[in-house]
Parts: sequence; structure tokens; C-alpha cells
Amino acid sequence: MVENNDIALTEHEAELYDRQIRLWGLEAQKRLRGSKILIAGVNGLGAEVAKNIILAGVKSVTLLDDQNVTLGDSCSQFLSPVDSIGLNRAEASIHRARALNPMVEITADKENISEKKDEFFENFDVVVVIGASIEELLRIDNICRSKNIKFFSADVWGMFGYSFADLQIHEFVEDKVKHKVVSKPHEKSKTELVTSTMKRTLEFPEFKRVIEFDYNTPAYAKRMKRVGPAFPLLRILQEFRTKHKRDPNYEKRMEDIEELKQIRDEIADKLVPDNDFETVFAQISPVAAIVGGQLAQEVIKTVSKKEAPNLNVFLFDPNTCKGFIEAIE
Repeated sequence: MVENNDIALTEHEAELYDRQIRLWGLEAQKRLRGSKILIAGVNGLGAEVAKNIILAGVKSVTLLDDQNVTLGDSCSQFLSPVDSIGLNRAEASIHRARALNPMVEITADKENISEKKDEFFENFDVVVVIGASIEELLRIDNICRSKNIKFFSADVWGMFGYSFADLQIHEFVEDKVKHKVVSKPHEKSKTELVTSTMKRTLEFPEFKRVIEFDYNTPAYAKRMKRVGPAFPLLRILQEFRTKHKRDPNYEKRMEDIEELKQIRDEIADKLVPDNDFETVFAQISPVAAIVGGQLAQEVIKTVSKKEAPNLNVFLFDPNTCKGFIEAIE
């Protein structure tokens, strides 16, 4: 991770990021200013993540995507203009991305992420992967762990979305606020708020633990009564992508729903109701904004080393329109 010892903000940067400096401090902003971020997968969700990270004022963002802009992207991918249909999605997003914050270096890479060797990832402090297969996520997470690079993955399927974080051993500072008695003896009790900064460390599990998680246990059945079936739904959708090399397609809606049910019965034993598969087609813009905003905030917290990150799977449940955290110990 980038350190802030040799990083200095210019007068213009200090003015531009004044509100953020007031929020999380100068040292945190310096760390952000020196960080290099890779966003692989510039669909609607990737555009939301890129927007928030660019506005935060990092050093550089690389947009990696080998796909071309489609008509469906116009529903949620606001970085690529409508007239860019047929062009590479990363290159089509460059102009609007740069306009968000001219202080950030933004580049496009139109290679397939599966073609990237281990050395490629050494150029980044944080790697965010969107829309990849299970096999590719496992490979990249292993690379990042071996090179001490922070790894995130995320996806949105229709009204459902998730993000995952593998920060390995992550050190950060956290502000704690408590009441301090300031009144003198025999006087009416009087207190004031005092803020103290604490150093903390969290250890994150690897992505493999998500794949290996056992939903068919009494303990998880009890938890599902409170939080719903979003976690097993994630695994079903990931398995569908791995098996068919694509996501569920609305034009093949009935066929794909039956396939999703079959996958469910194989790995999650009917834990997900049939009607949950009705809302997993395309990318819905509001959901991409929610998941993308949450993920970008986690990247910012990670790079700045300010405040506790989520440990470690965020799930957005379309049935309740709420997000919650699953801790994969």
C-alpha cells in the first residue's frame, strides 16, 4: 500500500479536496493521492465505482475491459456515450472519466484480464474485478495475496448485487468518541465529547472461502431467517456464469430460470425461492449506484487507512431493498 511520506498536495489540490481533508484528514488524503487503482470490468457497476474513486482524488485509475459497448449498457453505463455502441467499453469511457477530475491519471486497457500475467497486477495498490468467472477471481485473488495487493470483486445481476473484499492483514486507524467528565467535585455533573484515535488490525479471508461456504448447516439456516437467501443466490449466479460463460439473458428468460433452479438444487438445496430468479437480468442502474457507491467507499477507506472496512461480503437483497454484511470467518 502507498505511504504518504513523500507525497505533498499542491495548493490547487488542497483547495479541490478541502471538504475531504476536513472529513478524513490530510494524511488520509495524501495516501489517496498516491494510490493506483485497477478497475477491471467497465459495465454500469464499474462506471459507478470509477466515478466515486476518481472524484476522491487518487493518483491513477486504469480501466480494463475487452468488451464493446452494447445498447444494454445505455441503461446503467453513463461513462460511455450512446453513440459509442460497438466501440471498446474502456476506451469509450475515457473522455467522461477524465472530465470528472483532471487531477487523476486515467488510462484504458482493452485486453482480456485472463491474458494478464502476474507482473501486470504489481502496478496497482488496489485491484477491483467486476464480471469475472469464479476461476478468474480465484486466480487474481491468489496473485494479489502473494504480492500484498488489496483485492475486491463485485457484480450486479438485475436487482441483486454484491461486493467482496480481501485486504489480507489490514492496518487502519479509527476514531472513538466518548464522554469525559469535566465538572469539578461537588458540582453538577458535566461532560464533553472527546475523540481519540486508535490503531487496529483486521485479517481478511481469501475469496476461496466464499466458494467453499456451506449453506446447508443449521447455523446458517437460522441466520437465513433473519437476512434472507441473498448469499446462496450469489453462488448460484456465479456458477451460472462459470458454466455458460455468460450471465442470465432476458431473451432466454424461461430457459435460464430453469437452469438457475437446477444449479440451486445442486449447491443450495432449494434455499432460494423460485421468484428470486425473476429479477436477475441486466444491470439496474439504481442497484449499480448502491453497490458501486458502497464498494468505492470501501476502496477509499482501504487506501486511506481511515476507519474500519467491512468484513467482508456486502450483499444487496432485492426483496428488502437493503444491504447487509456477511462475515466469512
